[in-house]
Amino acid sequence: MSIPAELKYTKDHEWVRVEGDIATVGITSFAQSELGDIVYVDVDTVDETVNKDEVFGSVEAVKTVSDLFMPLSGEVIEFNDGLEDEPEKVNSDPYGEGWMIKIAISDNAELDGLLSADDYKALIEA
Repeated sequence: MSIPAELKYTKDHEWVRVEGDIATVGITSFAQSELGDIVYVDVDTVDETVNKDEVFGSVEAVKTVSDLFMPLSGEVIEFNDGLEDEPEKVNSDPYGEGWMIKIAISDNAELDGLLSADDYKALIEA
């Protein structure tokens, strides 16, 4: 199971890549494997400011629908439009082409509350 060391993670199985004041967000390899085949990604919060831990969208798999939670407070500035036609990229490349949103971070202090790769690994192996 892939858990890239350079990323941060949430207990809700989102990953975060921080570049300056912008965070790219997706779901982890563990999450996509638990959900199964992803058939639809719904994000209707672009251009909205969403608080940490609030729902920013949902992901639909063959057997279930799961909410997606904001790992950090900020404005959702971009949705990965490629997922509209190819939601399966979340399964095949969750840390690359399967990214979901980009956030303009509003509170950098919230980064301290995210999990390291080692902490996330311990969480999913518990």
